[in-house]
Amino acid sequence: MIIRQAQTGDVRELVELLNQVIDAGGTTAIEEPLTEAEFKHWFLSGPDCVGCHVAVMPDLSIAGFQALEKCSRLPDGWIDVATFTRRPRVPGVGSALFPVTRDYARNAGFTMINATIRADNAGGMAYYAKLGFIDYSVVTGVALSDGTRVNRVSRRYALR
Repeated sequence: MIIRQAQTGDVRELVELLNQVIDAGGTTAIEEPLTEAEFKHWFLSGPDCVGCHVAVMPDLSIAGFQALEKCSRLPDGWIDVATFTRRPRVPGVGSALFPVTRDYARNAGFTMINATIRADNAGGMAYYAKLGFIDYSVVTGVALSDGTRVNRVSRRYALR
């Protein structure tokens, strides 16, 4: 698996990957499929985008991506991370992406990475815990578009 910066030419495949995750439900706060233009704005070229890395398989398909973005609700020096992997899941994608993403955030001058995870996303909760993220905040009863209420757990990872 090769980890590299996402490129504009990746957008069609990345939006397909993300929309599969959204359609499957239960793991992301994003509830509506994105268009290619929306994806580019959210993850590649919008004013809050900091970096986006992809995990490329030997057959050249993208198995997942991890994006960093500035978020106004976070303290200065903090950056938000989001991780998405293809369905069915390819083992090891998140573990391969994170060291590159972590080093990228550190080199960009950030001091803390934030991950906010739906509490009902057992895989996401386990993933960020395994990487060493620690809980610091929980927002309870966030309503989804179908009325379901879920908690959102925020975890942090110190870069320095």
